[in-house]
Amino acid sequence: MDDKTVEWLFKNPLSDGGQYTGLSDNISKYGVVPSEVMVETFSSSNTSRMRNLIGLKLKEWGLELRDSAAKGTGAKALDKRKTEMLGEVYKMLALTLGEPPAEFIWSRKDRDGNIIETAVYTPQSFYAAYAGNDLKNDYVMLMNDPTREYYRLYEIDLDRHTYDGQNWTYINLPVEEIKKMAIASIKDSTMMYFSCDVGKCFDRERGLLDVNHFDYGSLFDTEFPMDKADRIRTFASSSSHAMTLMAVDLDKEGRPKKWMVENSWGPGANNGHLIMTDRWFDEYMFRLVVNKKYLTDKAAAVLGTKPLLLPAWDPMFAEEL
Repeated sequence: MDDKTVEWLFKNPLSDGGQYTGLSDNISKYGVVPSEVMVETFSSSNTSRMRNLIGLKLKEWGLELRDSAAKGTGAKALDKRKTEMLGEVYKMLALTLGEPPAEFIWSRKDRDGNIIETAVYTPQSFYAAYAGNDLKNDYVMLMNDPTREYYRLYEIDLDRHTYDGQNWTYINLPVEEIKKMAIASIKDSTMMYFSCDVGKCFDRERGLLDVNHFDYGSLFDTEFPMDKADRIRTFASSSSHAMTLMAVDLDKEGRPKKWMVENSWGPGANNGHLIMTDRWFDEYMFRLVVNKKYLTDKAAAVLGTKPLLLPAWDPMFAEEL
């Protein structure tokens, strides 16, 4: 039980969140439905109790499977028991969230609400008709982690969101290199998955992210000198939230001054948008997903290399919401 991998699995049976590979694996496999087909409910907006209860069952079952294996139970019997456990998880999900429809009728409407077309869809056919992006093959995650070698491909062990999915893989790059691709994507009217440590230096009422906005050093007559690498090493900072990077303000030389993201917390300040200074971007931006066509040549060359496998309990990935 004191094995590092076993300890991590029992501490983190599941989270109330995830990252890009969870989207790409699940959407590619299962598709999506319009919000009116599977509506938002109190339970789907308040998932912590459901998560905690399912997590408790997973811990219980983890102990059961370990004990059974130690007593000599064969692989076939263990697989059968695991299938029964997954059936119970499905039941808990369905009772809390409802069952996803296998097929549905949906009407496309114009801006005035007039029906243009009505058709029968599956979640997979709906996604193909109205989005169709190849999320698994056309996009790549970029990371800025100054504690590790840049221009290298990394893979996170045990971090996949479906049984047959892919482990989380990313290219680690200097932040200035990531900015080049972000600007190219925005100039091409293409928004991006973006994750950061959103709670740092954050004025929620103004929707502002600025490292100079709060002067805690003067208030307490001290200094807070840790850089990004030191904050990562000591678990003081990691990605806590994903949003949509959608705009950048450039100076006359084409250098970024500030950035704008669309958030998911409701209207709030700036009609649900947050503004971050470029300095804040440097310090607290961690991940960006871009279409491969925006990669620089140097970044694209890294994709063909063998990824370095990192443990799931690494400080950079200790908490991903």
